[in-house]
Amino acid sequence: MTAHADLVELDHVSMEYRTPVAFTALRDVGLRIASGETVAVVGPSGSGKTTLLGIVGGLERPTSGAVRLLGEDLAALSDAQVAAARAHSIGFVFQRFHLIEHLSVLDNVATGLLYTGVRARDRRNAARAALARVGLGRRETERVGHLSGGERQRVVLARAGVAEPRLLIVDEPTGNLDSATGGAVVELLAGLAGPGTAVVVVTHDPAVAGALARRIAVHDGEIVDDTGRPG
Repeated sequence: MTAHADLVELDHVSMEYRTPVAFTALRDVGLRIASGETVAVVGPSGSGKTTLLGIVGGLERPTSGAVRLLGEDLAALSDAQVAAARAHSIGFVFQRFHLIEHLSVLDNVATGLLYTGVRARDRRNAARAALARVGLGRRETERVGHLSGGERQRVVLARAGVAEPRLLIVDEPTGNLDSATGGAVVELLAGLAGPGTAVVVVTHDPAVAGALARRIAVHDGEIVDDTGRPG
């Protein structure tokens, strides 16, 4: 992909679903996200946050409008090319951890590189470095079933960041955690952003939204407030 000032650009993006009942999830959305930004996406349930997350991450194609990742129009790419772009440029952290219970912490993190063509030995070395970044370097041989909720969330963050993605997308990172543990996770998220990486977090937690530099509010499929650059 070509170098570009913005990691993600959405121009006049709309998303309509026609089954089982027709409704519009996003309406004429414009958005720019640049390297190094930490962004909170907030809004009530059903406002379009999850749809926006899926489109920004290339998981869904909009009904209309343009979506560009690193300057590349995703609509011009095949499904396989979009999947490759996600594997190399985007890390995802979903509400459910989706960890593999019978694997070690290290091997769970290494699965984040399975579809990037990296050799097994190099995957494990990269996983060690990712675990060190989230403070779990000494737990790599343990099974994930032995970890606390906060530690499991750190493993998920390490797995999402092991490929050093340009964009890290996180869905409700503190939803299943107590306030103290959630606060530590928020600090980790802010630390994962840098010159080459933006972090976008969908959250209902005011503490999470307040800890990130930019806040985007979504309501009825539209961006109604943006403390950063308007689309």
